[in-house]
Amino acid sequence: MFDAPPFWMYIVGFLLLLGPLVTLHELGHLLVGRLFGVKAESFSVGFGKEIAGYTDKRGTRWKLSILPLGGYVQFQGDMNPASVPDPSAPKEEGSFQHAALWKRALIVAAGPVTNLLVAIAIFAAFFAFLGKPTITGTDDSRVVGSFSEGSVAEKAGLKVGDTIIAIDGRTITDFGELRTAVALHPAKRMAFTIERAGEELTIPITTARVVDTDSFGNESVMGQIGVAAAGGAYVLEDVGALQAIPLAVKQCWELTGMMITGIKQIVVGERSFNELGGPLKIAKYSGEQMSLGAIAFINFAALISLNLAFINFLPIPALDGGHLMFYLAEAVRRKPVGPQVTEWAYRTGIALVLMLMVVVTVNDLFSLPLFGS
Repeated sequence: MFDAPPFWMYIVGFLLLLGPLVTLHELGHLLVGRLFGVKAESFSVGFGKEIAGYTDKRGTRWKLSILPLGGYVQFQGDMNPASVPDPSAPKEEGSFQHAALWKRALIVAAGPVTNLLVAIAIFAAFFAFLGKPTITGTDDSRVVGSFSEGSVAEKAGLKVGDTIIAIDGRTITDFGELRTAVALHPAKRMAFTIERAGEELTIPITTARVVDTDSFGNESVMGQIGVAAAGGAYVLEDVGALQAIPLAVKQCWELTGMMITGIKQIVVGERSFNELGGPLKIAKYSGEQMSLGAIAFINFAALISLNLAFINFLPIPALDGGHLMFYLAEAVRRKPVGPQVTEWAYRTGIALVLMLMVVVTVNDLFSLPLFGS
């Protein structure tokens, strides 16, 4: 029997997670826009009909809308909340389209960059206050100390005392890197370079496909080879505030690499499409992480913030990355892309985003216990 938090935690967790993250994302756009003299007509948390709001002295309408699945800032000269430029709007002072190209690019990039900075700040705070996970008590954690029962590494020819120095040509520096590299690739044939008695050998190993189930019944698929490090144990090493920042940047970089790998695997069929999640799955995980305490919930918020930054930088029209793609084309061509091409590209991008939202939401519904899966 799996533990399940009370239903209210799913709702509260979802609102406490996406509400602040989306607000900070849009504030990034708004503040950089104001820095460059661009006027904002509206700032909304959520989509659809306005529930409550007010107009500030600069003429910006701040509002809370009925669908809490995102948010937007609409600048002067935008045709809609997706920031599609209005070809009929005059390029007057204070409009988004009147701003210089580099200013528009910075305004657009400010949203996902804000989410990235939030993730870095949270991870840096964890490193500074909780410490950095470090293996101690061993000279080299890459040395194989033992095998689990049925270990695919042992069957392939690895021996106790071997030092794993590279996987598929990529150098491994410690056991943490080894475990991450293997976990990302279930049921995949990989070339392990080892050092044995002063000689280097390359041994091919097909990783085991393991389905891990957490205390809430969520399943995750990962690769394993069934080895344990020789001696050593994980401890939390104290680090200073300045040391914590580069560690947080490195962690965000590695997590982004894992996202890219996961998407590639889904596209080529190495992983199930069911591993993609939408709003309902985010709500589910939000409630579960909230039930585990503040640290677990804040850590999950950092992961979602990093996801928001990554997704918004994708070169899809209607997302921030799509806008940046058009600005790059404008810089190369030395003139804007034609209004008809721009409008159709954004219409297509919006349609793709909405279609993906529908697909992942349906996927979420059929993955929830309500439907018996």
